[in-house]
Amino acid sequence: MPTDPIKERVFRALDTFAIEIPSWGFANTGTRFGKYIQAAAATNIEEKFADAAEVHRLTGVTPTLALHVLWDLPNGVADAPKIQALVEKTGIRAGSINPNLFQEAEYKYGSICNPSAEIRAKATAHLLDSVAIGKALGAAEVSMWVSDGSNYPGTQSMRRRIGWMKEALAKTHAALAPGQIMLVEYKPFEPAFYHTDIADWGMALELARSAGPQAKVLVDTGHHYQGTNIEQIVAWLIELNALGGFHFNDRKYADDDLTLGSIDPYQIFRIFHEILFEQSKGGAFKSPAFMIDQSHNLKGKVEAMVQTVVTAQELYAKASLVDQDTLAKLQDSCSLVDAEEAFRGAFWQDVRPLLAEWREARGLPAHPLAALRESRYVERITEERREKNAGGGSSYA
Repeated sequence: MPTDPIKERVFRALDTFAIEIPSWGFANTGTRFGKYIQAAAATNIEEKFADAAEVHRLTGVTPTLALHVLWDLPNGVADAPKIQALVEKTGIRAGSINPNLFQEAEYKYGSICNPSAEIRAKATAHLLDSVAIGKALGAAEVSMWVSDGSNYPGTQSMRRRIGWMKEALAKTHAALAPGQIMLVEYKPFEPAFYHTDIADWGMALELARSAGPQAKVLVDTGHHYQGTNIEQIVAWLIELNALGGFHFNDRKYADDDLTLGSIDPYQIFRIFHEILFEQSKGGAFKSPAFMIDQSHNLKGKVEAMVQTVVTAQELYAKASLVDQDTLAKLQDSCSLVDAEEAFRGAFWQDVRPLLAEWREARGLPAHPLAALRESRYVERITEERREKNAGGGSSYA
């Protein structure tokens, strides 16, 4: 047991930290301009679970794999036994269930907000199917991003679409199992460029409240306008008992889905601090679901995932080093410089040696990325999958 107070604080934080990784982060993906094929990319759900198991073997903190319904369970609930078999084989549990309301051609003018009652019914049926999948797999969250919106003023009724959304989400909430959570995500723009039906955290919060007590808000770090104070949004959602989860990534301009912490690690630190501050108060606060939402076209996919998880651990450990009692006294006395130094001093701590020590104490590789390279796992899957990927693979398959 560590005796150094700093070590003890970091170890305690790391022992409670877990982060979910996305199945689509291992597959070939692209941009609106094209798709970049990687020979080592996963081409089916079995390979995605294998890659996820390797990341968990190296880091010890990624026990669940987020699943996208159309990409990972194209036959809906009928595919649940196949997923359950992979869970038993790899030891990786099914994580959040992510419906797909943006891929079908019928959703050109919206899914649950579409003017067509028939298309809205199809989208709602897909949401209900996603809830059923979650029940079958014991998944804790059904995580919904609704891409609906419009590109030109006057072409859609924003008011009527609010009602249609509420109706679909209420039906979805009513189907949830006890303890299952429905996460409502928001995004200000893209693919819609005039209005997005769930554009910010206030809209997501109202929709969650309207749906019922098992609905909460999901915050994606990339889904904000430039300069948005995301940690303030997090503080408000915690205050309102409405923070359900995160999609962590990073961005330079818009929703770039860059590696967590690659552009602004201080922002992730500030977000983690708000959560750890609430935890330090004790009480019934339950930490939100930490999830990664990234898909890399240029970085190696398994390497990027390990790098991301390690970075998340580092930033969480740094945030745990903020002395909340000291900081509160400095804040109350309006000692601005000293308060900021106490805050950012934790950020500048080099916690990497402590993380290496923590991993070794738990039978994990001290340096996961180096261990991945030494294992030659990437080289092996590259040879195994090269031929399957040579024909272009399947995007998000």
